[in-house]
Amino acid sequence: MSRFARAFGIARSLLVYHAIPLRQRRMQRLYRQFVRPGDLVFDIGAHVGNRARAAAALGCRVVALEPQPDFARVLRALFRGSSRVEVVEAAVAGAAGEAWLSVSERTPTVSTLASMWRDARSREPGFGGVEWNRRVRVRTVTADDLIARYGEPAFVKIDVEGGEPAVLDGLSRPVRALSFEYLPGAIDEVRACAERLAALSGAHAGYEFNWSVGESYVLASEQWLDANGLVAALGALDAGARSGDVYARLKNICRAT
Repeated sequence: MSRFARAFGIARSLLVYHAIPLRQRRMQRLYRQFVRPGDLVFDIGAHVGNRARAAAALGCRVVALEPQPDFARVLRALFRGSSRVEVVEAAVAGAAGEAWLSVSERTPTVSTLASMWRDARSREPGFGGVEWNRRVRVRTVTADDLIARYGEPAFVKIDVEGGEPAVLDGLSRPVRALSFEYLPGAIDEVRACAERLAALSGAHAGYEFNWSVGESYVLASEQWLDANGLVAALGALDAGARSGDVYARLKNICRAT
């Protein structure tokens, strides 16, 4: 794939995630439900930093994790003048070390460590134009590593294209709130994440769940659901429905307003 294709993929991501009017405002309105000024946020799979930008605008400290070298450079350029955002060029996985990242040059948002997820998506009509045409060896860290270095996060955003369960496998304690991506055709990953969070909560009251469709940044359910309710609701969606993000929070926590 030519350097032009890579440049096209980067430019497209910047336009999609930073240039659409009012998107940042909607995102910040949603995130205010989970964070306060001064809170620590982990942005896992930061890509071009739209979520990191929103959290920083709310006064949060942000650690932005991005394994793709080109996008890590973009993030460092975007946040060069910000004291609130630290960029870490690494993937987050179930174990620290190194791993192969499958990269899609023209559609870099779907670059992934999860080979089984990649292979399953390659057979779906919605991914018909996607080609994972390059592999890059990247450094991996765990969520526990991040907590040991930076402290306890108030919110963790996870968007790693099928690697969400592996990220949670590298977390040994519950965090106050988090989000992870869902695909309507990949409910097994949603179930795995919900089950892992239930195991992590242990003696705590457990997690409750909601979701947001696409880039709407509006919670879809009027009431928060338990894990079974979440899986049932997302499992009822048509396989061709839009993807989005699941939001999870510990019950009975002191919530941000």
